[in-house]
Amino acid sequence: MNDHEKNGPEEEEVSASTTAVSFKQYGGNAAENYERYFVPAIGTPFATTLLDAAGLHRGERVLDVACGTGVVTRLAAERVGPDGAVGGLDINPAMLAVARSVSSSGAPIEWHEASAESLPLADGSFDVVLSSLGLQFVSDKLSALGEMRRVLAPHGRLAIATVGPTPQPFAILEQALARYVKPEAAAFMRVVFSLHEPQELEKLASDAGFTDVEVRSEALTLSFPGPGDFLWQYVHSTPLAAAVAQIDDEGRAALQRDVVSGLEPFVKGGDLAFDVDAVLTTARK
Repeated sequence: MNDHEKNGPEEEEVSASTTAVSFKQYGGNAAENYERYFVPAIGTPFATTLLDAAGLHRGERVLDVACGTGVVTRLAAERVGPDGAVGGLDINPAMLAVARSVSSSGAPIEWHEASAESLPLADGSFDVVLSSLGLQFVSDKLSALGEMRRVLAPHGRLAIATVGPTPQPFAILEQALARYVKPEAAAFMRVVFSLHEPQELEKLASDAGFTDVEVRSEALTLSFPGPGDFLWQYVHSTPLAAAVAQIDDEGRAALQRDVVSGLEPFVKGGDLAFDVDAVLTTARK
């Protein structure tokens, strides 16, 4: 009997435990996956925290920039009520298609497909502009903030949520992506957490003409069903899915083993939980 045959059952047991969840178990449309997986676990906690910071009032006019599938937009519509008016804007038509398909209550919502750097909206047409987990992906952040200021009414309010620095579980994922996928995949993770320094955010907002700029961080505890599910739900909700699809099954299994092993210290009762810092930037026109 060779070494492989002697160790076979043990290897099979380890393999079964680490690949019970797999890349191929998740599939389909990235925007739909974003709404199904990302929004409940990450998007909604950030949205709620951002809206609390914005302090919306009944009847206000609100614009959500880089709205994705619209979680902030819908919650804002509930808060301002039927006498308010809400717009959701995103450059990604697939995200907007999902956003339009989800029911909402409160204020009517208008959806706009456009870039944050060039808002197709009238000067002074909103009381509040919001953006959650989007500004870090915008190429020309100063232009985007200038546009947000332009569409605000006099003394209108700005509230933006970004995230960072990189928490350890996402650092583990970044390192595994660099090892088993390609550098560009790891680079995506760095962009996610790239806009969190208070001085940088304060300068961006001030340079765009905003006043009363404040930046603060609030720790949020995020929860996921387990390390394997976290890995593939996150991958399939982001542009990472295309990159991971290009490697073979062996590479994906190795990626999963590294991530699941690294995340074990953050597992309690089978579920994965860890803190991230929501970075909240508020300002006035």
